Formats: sequence, C-alpha cells, structure tokens
Amino acid sequence: MTKVVYKVVPHDGGWAYRQGDVYSETFPTHSDALQAARIVAAEQQVGGEPEEISWQDAKGVWHTEYSDGGDRPEAEVDDGAPGATTH
Repeated sequence: MTKVVYKVVPHDGGWAYRQGDVYSETFPTHSDALQAARIVAAEQQVGGEPEEISWQDAKGVWHTEYSDGGDRPEAEVDDGAPGATTH
C-alpha cells in the first residue's frame, strides 16, 4: 500500500503542510496548518466510486486506467516536532 506523509513546516512567513516538494497555502499558525493537514490526510483515505482515469504523461501520450475506488493510500501527518507523527 502507498503511504502519503504530510509534513507541517515553516513557509512564507507562516506555516504550511508539504507532501514531497508541494506546499499547501500558507497558514498564520502552526496549529492552523496542522489542522488543515489532518483534514487533508483523512480525506485522502476516503474511497470513491469505480471510474476510469485519463492522464497525460511527460511525452504527451494519453493513458486511461480503471480505478476501483478503494485503492486509497495510507496517510499520516508529521507536525514537524521530533517524534510527533500522527495518523
């Protein structure tokens, strides 16, 4: 199973959560960013309906895949404090 980690970090004079190299909007406080990251992590794990997904790769080729709607990743939030990862 895929695992997604949202990490709360200082960003643009405030706080944001980051997944890989992608940052969220900037929040005024650590607490606000942590709350938003927890909401996003919970939503990431909600299954959906079966559907076809179309996407374009880096070479411009289109692909179509089938998703059964239940193949959601495990998501967690790391609030940036040592040992403070939450699920």
